[in-house]
Amino acid sequence: MIFILQHNQIITTLPKYLGIDYGLKRVGIAVSDESLTISFPRDYLPNDSKLIKTLTELVREESIGKIVIGMPVTMSGERSEQTEITSQFSAKLKRYLEQKEVSAEIDFIDERLTSRMAGAEIIRTVPKRSKRREKGLVDEMAAQIILQNYLDREKNLRQN
Repeated sequence: MIFILQHNQIITTLPKYLGIDYGLKRVGIAVSDESLTISFPRDYLPNDSKLIKTLTELVREESIGKIVIGMPVTMSGERSEQTEITSQFSAKLKRYLEQKEVSAEIDFIDERLTSRMAGAEIIRTVPKRSKRREKGLVDEMAAQIILQNYLDREKNLRQN
């Protein structure tokens, strides 16, 4: 939690959430607003040797309190090879965050069909065909959907 002094009043801002759509080539990212109501696609990062460091810097810069990673499972809900790869990535990220003394909780949400939903949303909202072909666009939109689903689920749980 961050405290900001403004006009002699202390204003608190809640930690934001970071959504991740982990892929072997690209990693889509999204960030929530401070009220944890809306997620915004942020871009995508190449899945390279700098990924974990870059994500850690983003967590610090954006005051992220929770990282939500889309967990890929099969349509029947079974674990897959990609599930194991994503689990290994999350464990590596958690260790790095701890080494750098960055506190951000990591949680998971089922990401079934998010890439398909992202593709449909891109077709609906991006008028230029050349822009639609950008490979990272689906990744960042999928991250936004993953995070929004998580935020909506948490809101519903709080209301019940």
